[in-house]
Amino acid sequence: MHSPAPDRRKFITTGLSATAALLAAPSVVTASRTNKEIIIGEGEHQYRVTHGWPQLPSQYSWQTTHNVAVDKANNLYVIHEGLEAKSDHPAIFVFDSTGKFVRGFASHLQGGGHGLEVRQEGSEEFLYVTGYQKVKLIAKLSLKGETVWSKKAPVASSKYANEDYDSRKVWGRDKFLPTNFAFLDDGGFFLADGYGAYTIHRYDKDANWVSCFGGVGKGEGTFNTPHGLWVDSRDKSKPKLIVTDRANNTLQRFSLDGTYLDTISGFGLPANIDVQGKWMLVPELKARLSILDQDCKVVARLGDDVERINAKDGGTIRNDESKWLDGKFVHPHDACFDNDGNIFVAEWVKTGRISKLTKV
Repeated sequence: MHSPAPDRRKFITTGLSATAALLAAPSVVTASRTNKEIIIGEGEHQYRVTHGWPQLPSQYSWQTTHNVAVDKANNLYVIHEGLEAKSDHPAIFVFDSTGKFVRGFASHLQGGGHGLEVRQEGSEEFLYVTGYQKVKLIAKLSLKGETVWSKKAPVASSKYANEDYDSRKVWGRDKFLPTNFAFLDDGGFFLADGYGAYTIHRYDKDANWVSCFGGVGKGEGTFNTPHGLWVDSRDKSKPKLIVTDRANNTLQRFSLDGTYLDTISGFGLPANIDVQGKWMLVPELKARLSILDQDCKVVARLGDDVERINAKDGGTIRNDESKWLDGKFVHPHDACFDNDGNIFVAEWVKTGRISKLTKV
């Protein structure tokens, strides 16, 4: 995404040069119907698909779903961008393990809700959220939505003129448009400014800015939309930071001091990352969900509809539910495991969609 606004309008037709690589990657997806159930995947990666799994009370509406996270009680948290014209509407919804609505909050993120992670800190859990568009901030919240702290642009990084979040929907490499977090064992965290400076920021355990790396480029330590990120500790002797370099259609890996290590190609606008056990989830905006092993090799691709979404009229599908196919994804923006190994997928579609993949 050379600049976020144009990319969101035209991303279906950008990066088409990556199509050959996308289609050449391992394709291990099957779909079957049994008693109106849809099963996708193969081998140990088979899932029963339920689109539109959680249901909202009638007074609320879905508004372009962005990210999902699960707490230790198996409650699902969903953040959507929200409509700034509905300033009293929650931007974050919470559902229990059956899909029943629990609560909604964070109306202050309406018009810019984006990143969402649950983090265990001692005996408590907290939500870390990012806002972009008109919001332009990061915050730590309780699970019920109370603000612990909230921060604007890190001026000390010299990437931004000031910390004024600028309530206009103004894009640019000098704007703070953060997208998501990755957490460190020492209590600190990394933050991706995926729509603004294309920079990865590091903060300490007290949420003070420490350093940054990256910037605009074609890879190998520079980015074109570093949208999602995760500290991969599956190899405990060599933990790595993995960044989804979305518009370059790759994952980049770094040491925890920000030193570039390598690039993994073969994705279609990879958006975010989640890890459970030995498996890594990578939702791809170009119509599928990938599962990678400990060596970051693709072992399964679920809900693949890449060819149709890459087609000339693919950009209209996100706005037309009649064109959505059962067992297929349109634009996965985030995905996470729950405590039982099931998967939740949030899609960047106009009316929002949360799907549950129940492990078979």
